[in-house]
Amino acid sequence: MKFCFATLGCKVNQFETQALSQLAQSRGHTLVQSGADVCILNTCTVTSSGDHKNLRALHKLQKENPDAVIALCGCFAQTEPEQAAGLEGVDIVCGTSDRAAVLELCEQAVHDRQKQCTVSDIRQQRIFEALPAGILPGHTRALLKVQDGCDNYCTYCIIPYARGHVRSLPLEAAVTEAKKLAAAQVQEIIVTGIEIASYGRDLPGQPNLIDLTAALCTAVPQVRIRLGSLEPRMVTQAFCDQLNRFDNLACHFHLSLQSGCDATLQRMHRRYTTAQYFACVQRLRAAFPSCSITTDVITGFPGETEEEFAQTMDFLRQCAFASIHVFPYSERTGTPAAVMPDAISPQIRSQRADTVRQLAAQMSRQFCQDFLGKTIPVVLEHGRTDAQPAHGKWHFAVLLPPESGKQGAEVMVQLTEYTKNGIKAKLV
Repeated sequence: MKFCFATLGCKVNQFETQALSQLAQSRGHTLVQSGADVCILNTCTVTSSGDHKNLRALHKLQKENPDAVIALCGCFAQTEPEQAAGLEGVDIVCGTSDRAAVLELCEQAVHDRQKQCTVSDIRQQRIFEALPAGILPGHTRALLKVQDGCDNYCTYCIIPYARGHVRSLPLEAAVTEAKKLAAAQVQEIIVTGIEIASYGRDLPGQPNLIDLTAALCTAVPQVRIRLGSLEPRMVTQAFCDQLNRFDNLACHFHLSLQSGCDATLQRMHRRYTTAQYFACVQRLRAAFPSCSITTDVITGFPGETEEEFAQTMDFLRQCAFASIHVFPYSERTGTPAAVMPDAISPQIRSQRADTVRQLAAQMSRQFCQDFLGKTIPVVLEHGRTDAQPAHGKWHFAVLLPPESGKQGAEVMVQLTEYTKNGIKAKLV
């Protein structure tokens, strides 16, 4: 049959979609962009705007594949199964567990088109669902999902209800997957999960993220290992001392923040203070000189006063991030924050987000400009007509002249000019 996949949301969703596409091909199916027999939409639900994006993506799939069986899986399908099942044209609704089973349901539905909803209580799931890692066509980097679920219950977040409790891929299995990716000529592995700082707490012996990262770096020394989003509590002195000896660990750490005000962090139920967070920043910079430290910030959280927002701005300047992902607060039904008093108007949320973005652009420019004139190794990506992208150990993209080399090749370049899309460079 002809299968079409679409994905919304985070890197975990992206990993799961590529795994499902691999499994579909192993069952003899072909992948297409339109005219499919089956369409599988992997949904996101982290914000209310994410739910609207699900609907737009669904309508696009239906328009391009008018006769196809339509299946919804992922976080929106998990948290809102009745709403998902009630959408016109949707045949199958699965959640965030037993992803491989959706393929068999879709095959059956092509022949016997009956609505089915197989969503179960994800918080009863205690076993990590292992899916095959793989490299997407035209890419040099691959995702490796090592963890699922979250037990933090931040007041603004629906993800613990969509993904369940912490579940981890055994360390030996993760190493095996990494070796397979290395054999497939992958140049970089991005270690991802819903909350990778909790990796291993459910496994025998409780190996942690430090153990996993060291094992991966050792197992595939020719492949760069890049860690996904980290909680500050993970960045201990032991983390720095044990991992800074690996040359193939990316010099980029995404350290989740959300607010630079202690009172706001407390209302968010974040489990650190700004002082503890800044200590993590200092440890990383001491252990990994010139590293990229990037973060997330939510503006306009309920109760955020002008003074609290000013504290966040001051703290961002103190940390001097290389890049910031900025999100105006969005109410998510089913979370404690959605019914908190002292809601901030959407206009002020957006204004504050714009203010943070302006500061973020300044900090990103300054960080990148400090690299100008330096010579670094990069891996070439698929070329475009205007430039050939490449990536190094840091967070920023590198832009080379068209046809600078073969995709996947590692070359030395000199960084020459900052642009908002990346740093221009020339071959050495």
